[in-house]
Amino acid sequence: MSPVTTGAGRPVITAWSAVSSYGIGRPAFTEGLRERRPTVTGLGPEHAPTPDGTGCVVPSFDIRGVLGKKGTRSMDRVTGLAVTAVGSLLDDGERNRAVGTGEGAAFALGTTTGSAQSMMDFTRDSLTGEQPFFVDPARFPNTVMNCAAGQSAIWYQLKGPNATIAGGRTAALHALNYSRRLLGSGRARTVLCGGAEEFSPARAWLEHHASDGGPAAPLGEGCAMLLVEPHDPGDSGQPVLAELLAVELGVVIEGGTGPALVSCLRSALHRAGAEPAQVVAVARSGAPGPEGHEESEAVHEVFGAAGPADLTPTGLIGDTGAAAAAFQAAALLSYAADHPDTAAGRIGVITSVDRTGTVGCALLGLR
Repeated sequence: MSPVTTGAGRPVITAWSAVSSYGIGRPAFTEGLRERRPTVTGLGPEHAPTPDGTGCVVPSFDIRGVLGKKGTRSMDRVTGLAVTAVGSLLDDGERNRAVGTGEGAAFALGTTTGSAQSMMDFTRDSLTGEQPFFVDPARFPNTVMNCAAGQSAIWYQLKGPNATIAGGRTAALHALNYSRRLLGSGRARTVLCGGAEEFSPARAWLEHHASDGGPAAPLGEGCAMLLVEPHDPGDSGQPVLAELLAVELGVVIEGGTGPALVSCLRSALHRAGAEPAQVVAVARSGAPGPEGHEESEAVHEVFGAAGPADLTPTGLIGDTGAAAAAFQAAALLSYAADHPDTAAGRIGVITSVDRTGTVGCALLGLR
């Protein structure tokens, strides 16, 4: 079995961080996964009312307490999570801030709709107020899906291209693919890439009514961010954690979710010049309902039953929606750091499916 080698100029992940139900920062997420510690908990009144009163939320997350009072008066939860995650990544090493900010530093964020809670609250105020225009104008930016990405760029001086990509559970894979294209075309020097999702009563009720009534993981929230840049063999200080070997995305037209994902996986392996035997770990999205079952069957079909380690984080941190694929990438990178003898030179796989009919996968060459 030949190891995967990093090619010059190919995109690599050099840093990452996460804000999750384990807490703020990479160490909290890594420790929580290492312990396989579930985070579902009963919710306090600040998160009520919800269908079942449980969820996987970032513990004691107060935007003004974490980010300070300046510029946060009208900031909503998903924006606060994203800005916090970006700051955590940039503060996790001097090099991160040096290469990840300023001119040529792009930002790509996956989302579902932005903040459903902000949209509903603003609309409700326009309907219940004395006049339709008696609303708080400072909260209007929260109703558009690119608010979190725009605020992150303002906070940290990210002056390159700024994109928000809607795609449900596959959104962070779309953001990762967009990052690859930005770097390949020379439009960016580095890209901060990830996904964000908040827990809110609005989202909880939307998911409740959209479900097919089958078992589902508790809803989770958070933001995971990756620092992606071209590999530079001449830069001895570049800490390569993984190489982005391939990203494949598709839609279900006919034949179901499983066949579409199998096609994506096989195409990604072919594009990377890799074999299934080189895969050491798979992190599935763990989607609820029939899509999640078909996702599991597709992974089994391509890689076999006794093959890669299953690092699916959904059972621990909940269904994190648009942030799921970014957390799956973080799970693979955590595994590689904890198991260097097993993972180095091997491949980690991310798979994702969504009830809207989108599917996707990514192959990471672990270091």
